[in-house]
Amino acid sequence: MTRPVVVVTRRVPEEVEADLAKDFEVRLNTDDHPFSADELKEALRTADALLPTVSDRLTAEVLAVEPLRARIIANFGVGFNHIDVNAARARGLAVSNTPDVLTDATADTAMTLLLMVARRAGEGERHVRTKAWTGWRPTHMLGTHVTGKTLGLVGMGRIARAVARRAHHGFGMKVIFHDPYPPSPQEAAALGAEPVGSLDEVFAKADFVSLHCPATPETRHLVNAERLGQMKPGAYLINTARGDVVDEAALVQALKAGIIKGAGLDVFEKEPVVTDALLTMENVVLLPHLGSATRETRIAMGMRALENLRLFFAGKPLRDKVA
Repeated sequence: MTRPVVVVTRRVPEEVEADLAKDFEVRLNTDDHPFSADELKEALRTADALLPTVSDRLTAEVLAVEPLRARIIANFGVGFNHIDVNAARARGLAVSNTPDVLTDATADTAMTLLLMVARRAGEGERHVRTKAWTGWRPTHMLGTHVTGKTLGLVGMGRIARAVARRAHHGFGMKVIFHDPYPPSPQEAAALGAEPVGSLDEVFAKADFVSLHCPATPETRHLVNAERLGQMKPGAYLINTARGDVVDEAALVQALKAGIIKGAGLDVFEKEPVVTDALLTMENVVLLPHLGSATRETRIAMGMRALENLRLFFAGKPLRDKVA
């Protein structure tokens, strides 16, 4: 019996590739280059399934390919703003993602950024590596205390709740949040988190604002010049969500003008391109989209995508149906 053909657009952990090969005819991207639009179209024309990542732009134009052989897009990742879900649905393509398994890794990254930017860790490490450090002194590289400060969460999904738990119970932070679909009062209380009435209140009251909302047309540039202007002059912005939630040009201006004190960014508006000005700022911590980058998590993400593929070709409901 012929096995379904699956194109995997980037290299995934070898354990995942080995398991995929047990049930499918797998076509791997052996040199791990980013697929072009033409390569994505070719995959959709010649394979039964596509296993893409955030680096693959599955636009309406790409999904309009003829003839279309693929029947499912099993995304490697929880975010799917790189896929035109409406266009996929119109073509009869199923779409799945990989929630749950990357919650803790991404929450750890958010806290890493928060701590690094507050305590000037990136700047300090560069200071040591360039041999500019001349020794300890009382006023050298003074940062910002974290314990007792207010963390404002934009969104209160799985990752934000994990961040709240770490911040409140681990670092004694006061946590406030806004989400149109909030957790129950009991769950919020257990996390040490207090709901507030609006996003404006989150931005105005928090010493650290951490973004945990999905990337949608409605949330594009949610953090713009106006919102940044609502923040305290000593406040920091943390982004482990998606780059286009932040107007990067407005963020640069806010940092240059001292409207906010600093930022910790794991994602970027035109990823992998980073605005040049951010690269020169010592009060900004920049990570190359490491949110879920632990070996355990990336294996779990691959296995979750594989589970959705197996369910689909067995004629069963998807565990993580997006479309």
